[in-house]
Amino acid sequence: RKHFQARDSDVLIITTPKSGTTWLKALAFALMNRNIYPINQNHPLLNQNPHTLVLHLEYPNPYDKQHPDYSFQGSRRLLGTHCPLVLLPESVMNSGCKIVYLCRNIKDIFVSYWHFTNKLGSTETSFEEFFDLFCKGVSLSGPVWDHVLGYWKASLDKPQKVLFLKYEEMTQEPAFNLKHLAEFLGCPISQEEETAGVVDEILGLCSFDHMRNLHRRRNERDTVMVIGKKDVPNHTA
Repeated sequence: RKHFQARDSDVLIITTPKSGTTWLKALAFALMNRNIYPINQNHPLLNQNPHTLVLHLEYPNPYDKQHPDYSFQGSRRLLGTHCPLVLLPESVMNSGCKIVYLCRNIKDIFVSYWHFTNKLGSTETSFEEFFDLFCKGVSLSGPVWDHVLGYWKASLDKPQKVLFLKYEEMTQEPAFNLKHLAEFLGCPISQEEETAGVVDEILGLCSFDHMRNLHRRRNERDTVMVIGKKDVPNHTA
């Protein structure tokens, strides 16, 4: 909040934990950079985790968390965060930057979050204890309902600034929602691109199967989010 100054060209990817964050980051990165990185030509997503390509708002330079550096350049900065609306830097809402928010069924968030947390911890938290904490709002991003409703209301007030997506609808109609996302980001998919199969190529590059295989091939831990030695279960991807 003290150091970050939003630019009008910035894009923020915002979710609660375990709501499809990795998937949305990959889709946004592929869309916004498709002129720089053609999908079928040694694309960064073929060998890098989306969390290393879309920097965390809180930790833009993960090796020095005490002195955040937002000076990196580029035509458009693409950043991710789990922050609730009330904790975003003021410059975010006062600038022309765009926010893409992805929500998910609360029950599925909870179950995935419980599995994920136990992968990280040295001791396992019981299902009942974790459920009690979750219902009280004890989580990385705060109470989940406050988180979701904050961005939902913002999307109604400022639809040109905040795009509110639903995980379940994206999985049911991925092509439609990908094109909708591209329009919102200001990089619409042309008819020529659609005819050439760009939509299917991006969806394939960012598929859950590809991202799980990418995780299994990694020989070192992610610098932003350590996910432990074991593979994350399929339903937590």
